[in-house]
Amino acid sequence: MTEKVVLAYSGGLDTSIIIPWLRETYGCEVIAMIADVGQGDDIPAVIAKAKATGASKVYVEDLRREFLTDYVFPTLRAGAVYEHSYLLGTSMARPVIAKRQVEVALAEGASAVAHGCTGKGNDQVRFELAYQALAPSLKVIAPWREWKLNSREDCLDYAEARGIPVEASRAKIYSRDRNLWHLSHEGGELEDPNNTPNDDMWQLTLSPQQAPDRPEEVKITFEQGMPVAVNGKSMNPVTLVEELNFKGGRNSIGRVDLVENRFVGIKSRGCYETPGGSLLLTAHRELESLCLDREVMHFKQHVALKYAEMVYFGLWFTPLREALDSFINSTQQTVTGSITLKLYKGNFTVAGRESEFSLYQTGLAAFNMDGYNPKDAEGFIRILGLPARVQAPLRFKKEASERERGKEFLKATTAAD
Repeated sequence: MTEKVVLAYSGGLDTSIIIPWLRETYGCEVIAMIADVGQGDDIPAVIAKAKATGASKVYVEDLRREFLTDYVFPTLRAGAVYEHSYLLGTSMARPVIAKRQVEVALAEGASAVAHGCTGKGNDQVRFELAYQALAPSLKVIAPWREWKLNSREDCLDYAEARGIPVEASRAKIYSRDRNLWHLSHEGGELEDPNNTPNDDMWQLTLSPQQAPDRPEEVKITFEQGMPVAVNGKSMNPVTLVEELNFKGGRNSIGRVDLVENRFVGIKSRGCYETPGGSLLLTAHRELESLCLDREVMHFKQHVALKYAEMVYFGLWFTPLREALDSFINSTQQTVTGSITLKLYKGNFTVAGRESEFSLYQTGLAAFNMDGYNPKDAEGFIRILGLPARVQAPLRFKKEASERERGKEFLKATTAAD
């Protein structure tokens, strides 16, 4: 019986040549699994390409809503951002793709799963940790760790020799990953961190020079930390993110040029476009500033840092991530309301905040003393300063001792001269 392998297939340069490579190397039946996470591909064309290059069967899985509700929005509610800038678009997509790939493999009775991730990158870790968590009995085939192709140029040569059409070229050799949340760019001139990205690299966002000459306001509404409406209009998750991508993109919002630390220990340079995600992250954070208690909000910042690291490292299907979600869910019960943002040529500011659960009280925050007894602050400050007052005499004694030693040293030095 011929061995079956289920390949996570995109139709890009790597996976386009992996189908024939698997057949030539293993003599196996290759089933292509296309995950639609909002990358905007011509799906019929991708299906046709997979079959033309040797796939025996092609699955097309619409994972857009699941991707947003089960992966993106939990990460958004956590406030997770990797190394200050990266909104984790690729990182969040890998577990939802791997999960469905495993389900297809089990349904087909396949003995192995395969992916097109390089042996240097993070994605190999993300895919394979998901495989191990969900179906450890499946064999994993990672061609980039096996074949003799050492570069994208080698891959192009392999494709050309077999008549396989690919969009990548030697002139535009970017490695791109796109989904509903973002578009990433790596490779080409970006491999030198001192190079400015070419203007034509950017695809989702206009440049500030091309953006409209007047500001645009966008009102985003959340219910328990989940985005539900834009400008007062309720939307399903997919439509909502697409609408914010459009609005953010035309106002040049969401461009990031980042040197990041990969999980495997390599520094890499990538450029990211996350227009809608940038708006959602800021709006959610501003709403939390209204609705969360100080101690909860401060502790949640620590959780956000750990959550981002786990998502980036591919540790989605783990007990700790699930436990952190339980904490985050409890913090989001009152994160309901709306934030209005003003967008203008690559920048955006907060234009309004409102929530029925707001902890902000104008009477307390105002400069008048109505409802607040300033004498209360005296005792508060005295108690808070008690440790400092206890330590002060010891510090003064130490400083005096050091001054005396300094004088003695200066006297001895002068006498020696």
